[in-house]
Amino acid sequence: MASSDFARQLAGYGLTTADILYRLPDHPSILQEYIWQEYDLAPSFPELKRFLTFWQRSLEGKLFRVIVSHHGLIGPADLRAISGEFRLQ
Repeated sequence: MASSDFARQLAGYGLTTADILYRLPDHPSILQEYIWQEYDLAPSFPELKRFLTFWQRSLEGKLFRVIVSHHGLIGPADLRAISGEFRLQ
């Protein structure tokens, strides 16, 4: 059985990294960095949007900047059908 991450990659999801810069609640002039990484679907990025909505609703640090990087790890050319199977026992 394939892992859920592998199945998501086959469905078009790719590794997404968000570099989130936010203001400290007690010292708004100071910025702090947070790195978020998850498999997400470009270009709509539903997982990242869900996380940022949670952040704005539940956390006190105001977002200053979000930079998103995305790369599909497995594409159609990377997956090929095979004609046989070998099992080691």
